[in-house]
Amino acid sequence: MNSFLQRFALIVSGVLHGFDRMRFRGSKRQLCHVPGVMSWLGHVRIPLVEYKQFVRDTTASLWRGIEGPADDAKLYQFVNNLRESKEEIALQMAAERKQSSGLIAVLGCVEPCQTVQVRKNRETKMLELQVEQSKCKHYYHYYLDPIYGLRYTRLQTWFPFTMHVGLNGRDWLAQQLTKAGVDFHKLDNSFSWIEDFAAAQKLADAQLETDWPPVLNQWVAESHRLAEGFLPCHVPYYWSLETGEYATDFAFHSKEDLQYIYPLLVEHARTTLRSTDLLRFMGYRVLQNGKPSQKLAGEVTTRIKELVEGTCVKHYVLNDVLKMYDKFGINLRLENDLHNLRHFKVYRTKENDPDGPKEMLRLRKSVEDIPERAKLCQEINARYAESLATVTDKMPLGELTNDLGKRTNWKGRTKRPLNPLAAEDVALLEAVSDGKFMIAGFRNRDIREILFRDQPAMNTAEAKRQSAKVTRLFQLLRAHGIINKIANTNRYQVSEKGQKNLSALLAARRADTKTLLQAA
Repeated sequence: MNSFLQRFALIVSGVLHGFDRMRFRGSKRQLCHVPGVMSWLGHVRIPLVEYKQFVRDTTASLWRGIEGPADDAKLYQFVNNLRESKEEIALQMAAERKQSSGLIAVLGCVEPCQTVQVRKNRETKMLELQVEQSKCKHYYHYYLDPIYGLRYTRLQTWFPFTMHVGLNGRDWLAQQLTKAGVDFHKLDNSFSWIEDFAAAQKLADAQLETDWPPVLNQWVAESHRLAEGFLPCHVPYYWSLETGEYATDFAFHSKEDLQYIYPLLVEHARTTLRSTDLLRFMGYRVLQNGKPSQKLAGEVTTRIKELVEGTCVKHYVLNDVLKMYDKFGINLRLENDLHNLRHFKVYRTKENDPDGPKEMLRLRKSVEDIPERAKLCQEINARYAESLATVTDKMPLGELTNDLGKRTNWKGRTKRPLNPLAAEDVALLEAVSDGKFMIAGFRNRDIREILFRDQPAMNTAEAKRQSAKVTRLFQLLRAHGIINKIANTNRYQVSEKGQKNLSALLAARRADTKTLLQAA
């Protein structure tokens, strides 16, 4: 990550890490497998022969309890086409009513799900329970929340009544920034500019400290008022993060800045990255000989697709996904979505012993492990970014730096050429391109301390002479378009042209003869 920022910091205004789309799964764990359901039915004294009718009656009561009040409030709509965006339908319904908060829509639809059914065993001729893939009606409740932004709940109305809850971390962050008084520009779920990226990152990090079970249970109670009493014996929801898209956004100063380098990044991802590189990014073990572990089974593929948001490079690494795309042409987004967590290990306590000692155990999808999961996801994006920092501009060095070797004019005065092989000019170029000046820029004093490190000023007169010399050097760099003065300050910053030229010149100067001859 640091290498990427050092290389592109002159055209990057800020970076933001955090979850984008989050989808929680609420499972009644005892009712998700046959032995658990059998135990529960025995406890509530429902024989298998009555199971199907019991479930039908329970489902019918849910339909009446949800559709009736929603119809009365003119909030209900059945969605027959699964390709339609339910989010857009809900927002359109809210816009028609000019509603900006609270429950905005209740949508019904038939969707695939996992159910528990009673079947007759052909061999034993006895009834038995089976977990099957089926379809049933689901209810979506959409809310405009003043704290979390747009969120929804999705209830499966057939046994075992699984619940999903969805929200967007970037929408949530926008609400936090507004409350904190931090100005920003947001397009869809992406921030093109934030007044204070450091403050925004603190707020995004604070999201990870949320105690999710009470929050999610409250949302369930709001949308599903029969949650506590629709079953004879209450079974609580166990909450896990089913989908957690973790995004690292690099906000660029302009679309031109990003569009200049993005084709190079796409080409790098398409042609340079190998399957073993992607495995390393995702945290999988790769042997010293460069081959993946024999325990790994699956495919590593890369696809490039043009979307409305931009050109998307999507890497499928076994069951996980790693993506890169130019979000609306101004943000570079690196994003991963982990589905196979079994190979990750984190330092935690055992589930059945929360007060016991911590040890290295497998990462769970449980909401309890969200902070550790976010840390791993950020490390994945950082490794990807480090690789992207190695991309090379294919423009010939002579063409890139053609004007630097010529005299130029600045404010009516002729300025000498720059010589990238001369020790004095090299020292100057290396000083202004120091990574610590990439964001805030540099002052005369900053560069003077570097150039005259071995010749500190012994008196005021000598200090003035050194300062005047650095001022003349700044004029030379400005004349060649290498640096620009930051308006209303005494600071300077390397220009976009300067960044390209300095990176190429300093890299060429550090290259050995063999490398240069190969390039020739």
